[in-house]
Amino acid sequence: MKLLITGGHLIDPQENQNSGKNLLIQDDKVVAWLGQNETAPKDAEVFDATGLIVAPGFIDLHVHLREPGQEHKETIRSGCASAIAGGFTSVCPMPNTSPVNDNAAITRYMIEQAEHAALANVFPVGAITKSSDGTELAEMGEMKAAGAVAVSDDGRPVPNAGMMRRAMEYAKDFDLPVVDHCEDKSLSSGGVMHEGKLSLLLGLKGMPALAEEIDAARDVLLAKETGAHIHIAHISTKGAIDIVRRAKNEGINVTCEVAPHHFTLTDKSVEGYDTNTKMSPPLRSEEHLEAILEAIKDGTIDAIATDHAPHHADEKALEYDRAPFGITGLETAVGLAFERLIHTGIIDLARLVELFSTNPAKIFRLKNRGTLKVGSIADLTILDPDLIWTYKNADSKSKSKNSPFDDWNFTGAAVATLVGGKIVYQNIKNK
Repeated sequence: MKLLITGGHLIDPQENQNSGKNLLIQDDKVVAWLGQNETAPKDAEVFDATGLIVAPGFIDLHVHLREPGQEHKETIRSGCASAIAGGFTSVCPMPNTSPVNDNAAITRYMIEQAEHAALANVFPVGAITKSSDGTELAEMGEMKAAGAVAVSDDGRPVPNAGMMRRAMEYAKDFDLPVVDHCEDKSLSSGGVMHEGKLSLLLGLKGMPALAEEIDAARDVLLAKETGAHIHIAHISTKGAIDIVRRAKNEGINVTCEVAPHHFTLTDKSVEGYDTNTKMSPPLRSEEHLEAILEAIKDGTIDAIATDHAPHHADEKALEYDRAPFGITGLETAVGLAFERLIHTGIIDLARLVELFSTNPAKIFRLKNRGTLKVGSIADLTILDPDLIWTYKNADSKSKSKNSPFDDWNFTGAAVATLVGGKIVYQNIKNK
């Protein structure tokens, strides 16, 4: 099967490509870049991308697909359907399933379920410790052999520095990035929003920025000592950003990601006690949001990741103190990036592709992804920067509808998603 993407503007930061090119795909590979006046094979199916941006497939480094064990919130199939609707060709689910993804059997199960769904690629993140309880290292080598691309204990960050050091040394042997949700629980325990003036006014227990920053500093020092690759998940504070920036300047192997809600909303959004504004890390104050925008602009932040965290409506309907942390994010990430980053002039389209595709592929060592070079896997995200649309929770492909962005209007969206050379999602008519 041959597919020709014609008339589009191709952006591939890895190949320094930012111009009009036609893209020829055969089966699941990119086989040629053609000038727009070059003769194309007559037996190829044609996709007219005139006026659209053709980019390497977007990769979300941080999602929660809930399967196995919490299928009432999300399944791998429904999560992948949400992913491709948002323009993501690949997602990396965290290990906080039930049971925890701390062994090769669960890793294989997740990949097999994704293969059956035949929507987005799934690259699981395995646990650092067995059951993510922080006491005994999981079998990282076996999980990697089964398909895991990184290790993390996610929302249950390893509290013991000695254990984290051993984890980094072990992960380095298998060339696995260590992903940490930086939070010193002794400082944040019981908190439900950012600690500051608003938490006092609202009568809610706060989670201080310091809790994130202390763990980030510890992880960077351990990475320096061990030579391991530490990846800071959903960075949200000015202090943590400063720590990462200094570490990069020193040549320490550290990368970080940011979630769209952290460059869009502040703790002021909590004033109505809408539990869809409750996440961890929490929405921070304006000072931290401004630091995030600067870090996206100057390259300190490497990737945008959604931290897609579906919860059943009944759980989110509880009081703010009792409701679970987390929001869905796969279908709003690209729209928020256009609104907050592109249309405001903070970054350009090439940097957007770098944040969503090029860098995520590098961070998790996903070979032949994050690029459209000849021979690469034909995962593509096709963008329309001018499309005006409205996100509605009711229309989400996810099983859960816990987004604070219900009825938000956007300009700019992913309008087609191709995985392995096949169009798996499209919300435009082929011209």
